[in-house]
Amino acid sequence: MSIFMAELIGTMLLILLGDGVVANVALKNSKGSNSGWIVITTGWALAVAIPALMFGTYSGAHFNPALTVALAAIGSIPWSVVPEYFAGEFLGGFLGAVLVFIMYYDQFAATEDKASKLGVFATGPMTRNTAINFIAEVIGTFALVFGILLLGANKMAPGLNTLCVGGLIFVIGLSLGGPTGYAINPARDLSPRIAHAILPIPDKGDSDWGYAWIPVVAPIVGGLIGAFLYQAII
Repeated sequence: MSIFMAELIGTMLLILLGDGVVANVALKNSKGSNSGWIVITTGWALAVAIPALMFGTYSGAHFNPALTVALAAIGSIPWSVVPEYFAGEFLGGFLGAVLVFIMYYDQFAATEDKASKLGVFATGPMTRNTAINFIAEVIGTFALVFGILLLGANKMAPGLNTLCVGGLIFVIGLSLGGPTGYAINPARDLSPRIAHAILPIPDKGDSDWGYAWIPVVAPIVGGLIGAFLYQAII
């Protein structure tokens, strides 16, 4: 299987399951309505870990352009394969969001709150403060990439490392997700935001493009900091 195909299907599943759990909790007339932050963070952790177990052998299961850039920056992968990773990640993120829209169409139609509909697809701050929002995403992605690299440096039984990464994402959501919703992944936010903008979601609002650059740029910055610190100490 090619890097492109592994990243496309893996990221598609990640968004289907991750945005799917948000839809289940946030939208009306869903069996998971109002079940809370623990359900969302648990769902997102497993939404990353399970596809990673499925596709890690084929591409390393990045599913995240910030991780891809960080690994290229420290020489773990060649820059020449970055476009192939990006293509799979961003397209897969879009396709996963389309599947969530289809799956939860009736729930979107039943939900009046436009912010909840956007929140299924894209992150947003609880308090809009550009500097703090940017820093929050930098810190969250730093913790992700730095943690992934250090976990990878430890010799573990096959699959255990990936499950530990799922645990890392779980605790990032629990501990650091409150200010901005912990995008920590440009493809997780930008591709579904584009889907929100173009899909015929009933009575949707705008896609908040004024905020959209933060969950793209800040994760790349945080990932680079995490990778360079890892390289400096190992």
